[in-house]
Amino acid sequence: MSGKHLVALALGAVGVVYGDIGTSPLYTMKEVFFNKAHAIAYTEANVLGLLSLIFWVLTIVVAIKYALVILRADNQGEGGTMVLLAMALRTASNAKRRRALTLLGIFGVSLFFGDSIVTPAVSVLGAMEGLKEINEDWLVAVVPVTVVILIGLFYVQRTGTGKVSAWFGPIMVLWFLVLGCLGVYHIASNPTVFYALNPWYALAFLLHNPGLFIVVLGSAVLAVTGAEALYADMGHFGRKPIRIAWFAFVMPMLVLNYFGQGALILKTCAGKAQCSMHPFYDQVPHSFLIPMVILAGLASIIASQAVISGAFSIARQGIQLGFLPRMQVIHTSHRSEGQIYLPAVNWTLFVLVLIVVLAFRSTDNLAAAYGLAVTGAMCIDTVLFAVVAYGLWKWHKLAAAVAVAVFAIVDVSLLASTVIKIPDGGWFPLLIAAVVLVFMTTWKRGRNLMAEQRQQTALPLAPMIEALSRDASRVQGTAVFMTSAPDEMPAAMLHNLKHNKVLHERNIVLHVQFEDVPLVTRAKRLEVTDLGHGFYRMIVRYGFMNAPDIPKALAHAKQHGIDFEMMDTSFFVSREVLVPNPCTRISIWRQRLFSVMSRNAQSATAYFQIPTNRVLELGAQVKF
Repeated sequence: MSGKHLVALALGAVGVVYGDIGTSPLYTMKEVFFNKAHAIAYTEANVLGLLSLIFWVLTIVVAIKYALVILRADNQGEGGTMVLLAMALRTASNAKRRRALTLLGIFGVSLFFGDSIVTPAVSVLGAMEGLKEINEDWLVAVVPVTVVILIGLFYVQRTGTGKVSAWFGPIMVLWFLVLGCLGVYHIASNPTVFYALNPWYALAFLLHNPGLFIVVLGSAVLAVTGAEALYADMGHFGRKPIRIAWFAFVMPMLVLNYFGQGALILKTCAGKAQCSMHPFYDQVPHSFLIPMVILAGLASIIASQAVISGAFSIARQGIQLGFLPRMQVIHTSHRSEGQIYLPAVNWTLFVLVLIVVLAFRSTDNLAAAYGLAVTGAMCIDTVLFAVVAYGLWKWHKLAAAVAVAVFAIVDVSLLASTVIKIPDGGWFPLLIAAVVLVFMTTWKRGRNLMAEQRQQTALPLAPMIEALSRDASRVQGTAVFMTSAPDEMPAAMLHNLKHNKVLHERNIVLHVQFEDVPLVTRAKRLEVTDLGHGFYRMIVRYGFMNAPDIPKALAHAKQHGIDFEMMDTSFFVSREVLVPNPCTRISIWRQRLFSVMSRNAQSATAYFQIPTNRVLELGAQVKF
């Protein structure tokens, strides 16, 4: 990876990876210095201390933790909490530890969904608040314009982001250049703000304002929202382009703008007991406010697009790892497997984002709800990374302990600073995460109990083949029986024999297996075993980022000596319906929730892209 290709990937990373963190200057400094919940004296020491705090939070969390260290934790080049969880589970030697790690990992994913709701709201609202800076009378238009933009944003998701994403990189490059230029312009009037690069100023602020520090840190955490995108989007761009984009371009532009806003605050508010301003838009000359609001709006849309696309990817990974029921997954590009659209996720996010905008109505109010999900997810990433570093990579214990301790201290401090905001709005993303966690754990538990129930009545496959080859009548054609256990007699085959009393000439026992890796290559996709008497066992393997397509996989069976004629093939699928009843293994309300989720899940036929006119679905009732 070098030359033009590396530059192109780094440019793409600027547009997609750094959209969220790139729009943080819209509201971070305003919340740090002008939040009504805390009063800060506008002295040079305080301004430099808070600038130093923002700089070192960016450096430790984004530059060191994510860009330099956690990006090393890749699974076939892919990143994200699900990937980190899959790697951590390889170190778990007992079931109790696996359950604890799994619960921790899916809680991190649940927090991501909470963040996916708040991010579009705060980003677009933050950009549109520039309207009142142009004209005070336009304040009433901020929320309606935000709602219109969000409606358009979620509506166009169904068309795919491939075409518009080509503009993401250039627009965000322009955005960051404007941020840097504005910063330089205001720094020129007060270069002493560069003293804030010294961490002593942040420590001095802590020592002189111990009661205020944790509250202010809760606002400063807004500067690193979106940091986890560096890791989650590694598979799209690669480790090297993401690092180059951050260190060579994004971080310098962000720091210049934050320091420029600090210089403007010193110039405007120094010596005043009270001061009111919007440090981001006040740094823009009035004649350029309208173009700046438009550019900020575009940047906020890109930031929102990135987190919405991330929610689609995480949801698909959750489906294929068995934490969420099957949903409709629409591929919006013939070239890129990662460009997908999940209607159920999209419109659920839209409704919740709209509720957030109408309920909070400003970034001042939303700042309380923003950050808790992010800091919680960061803490979970640190714990999972510690497990991987100790157990999988076998790092030197002292080196691993030092790295984890530094990250944990910072993460816990940031989490504590956002926890105190729970009564003021932080409860909302936490509530969303709790609901998602209940859904995911209920679905996983229900699936496991269903599998245990099947095993109790399951018949071994090999002896049944011997018996059936002597007694059952045969008809022409091929029958494919989907099964969750490749060594057991498929329930659909038993039902077919019970009702139709025949077998086909060729019978395929087909098992779909999702591995704990992002991608499975085509060479390793299909495994075929001849069981004799016209029976074959096929195992189709997918990674949690592959798109399942059974007909396409079966087309490769010819390499194993089996030639499929789709019009002469019938697929038999069993559909089990849970009948809730009181038991000690799972509560009745969770059984009912699982039953509702199961009824509304997409059928296996549609999910695995099996032709509907070739499918016979056989049902059975199950009790736990």
